[in-house]
Amino acid sequence: MTDNKIKVGVITNAGGAHVGAYLQGLAASPECEQVVLADADGTWEKPARDELGEKLTAVYRDYGEMLRREQPQLALVTIEARLAPPVIEAALEQNCHVFAEKPSCVRVDDFARLVDLADRRHRYLMLALANRTNPEMQAARGLIAEGKIGRVFGVEAHIIADQTRLTSPDYHEKWYAQKSRAGGGHLIWLGIHWLDLTMYVTGSSIDRVSGFTANVGGQPLDVEDSAVAALSYDGGFLGAITSGYYLDRSYHSHIKVWGSDGWLLLEPIRDQPLRWYSNSGATDGEVVVWPGEKEPRGYTPFVRAAVAAVADMTDPPISNADSLRALRTVYAIYEAAETGRTVTLE
Repeated sequence: MTDNKIKVGVITNAGGAHVGAYLQGLAASPECEQVVLADADGTWEKPARDELGEKLTAVYRDYGEMLRREQPQLALVTIEARLAPPVIEAALEQNCHVFAEKPSCVRVDDFARLVDLADRRHRYLMLALANRTNPEMQAARGLIAEGKIGRVFGVEAHIIADQTRLTSPDYHEKWYAQKSRAGGGHLIWLGIHWLDLTMYVTGSSIDRVSGFTANVGGQPLDVEDSAVAALSYDGGFLGAITSGYYLDRSYHSHIKVWGSDGWLLLEPIRDQPLRWYSNSGATDGEVVVWPGEKEPRGYTPFVRAAVAAVADMTDPPISNADSLRALRTVYAIYEAAETGRTVTLE
């Protein structure tokens, strides 16, 4: 941490996702000296004042006016995916770095255009894939990079949430339950996190996909509640993911990585979220339980990392290229499901 301080502009409205968590993250970020809020319908003004106190220095209804008058160094954009691209573009045109709630588009080409603009302006465009900064994910990435399980042979992941939420008429009206407003369903809302993590912890990008999507629960939705995909990675190994709303409550989730010298298992919901086995070295033949702490985790450390990266111009928690890569992977799976063909990513 340095003495550098920045101003953060939050752009949101009633449809903003995870706004409370983002406000908590900004409140906890020492490099965030001021927050200015553009809240089109006034939904978040009181929560922002309660959470941020004197850090909140101005409130606007129009995000364009806020960007022009306040010139924040970082814009945190959390609005409906369909509406996000022009907002992100406006922030980049004002020379802001951008932290964006996923998926921030309903067409991947729109986000690719924004990444190109961010790259040309030397700005960060960070998609909010916050599980990256969880301590067990950092530890797993380090273990694989160190060769603890040898050369990666394969990956299997699943992220399963509750079907119960899909039965609510109120949920049916939300933007993330409508394809024209969200771009997709479970895969683009939750599965994207696990797709990104398989690439992040292994250090390899997905380069080909095939898959299927379905509405297995039969709720009146035009987005998928179930997706499966076969994945090819540029590191020379294969993987698979299951992404769906199946449970009555809570989550089931894991990522397992097999290597030439052992394996590694991530189970973020459990008290002991990381175990690994190696057939060589000091722990030859033993299953090792990671001794680290689970906290801090979630959106607060990810927001803090994003703010610190902008303040100090250090590496962000997710790069422009990785943000686009995660979205390209999701949309490639959707294309594969629609066409029945394997899709090669750019």
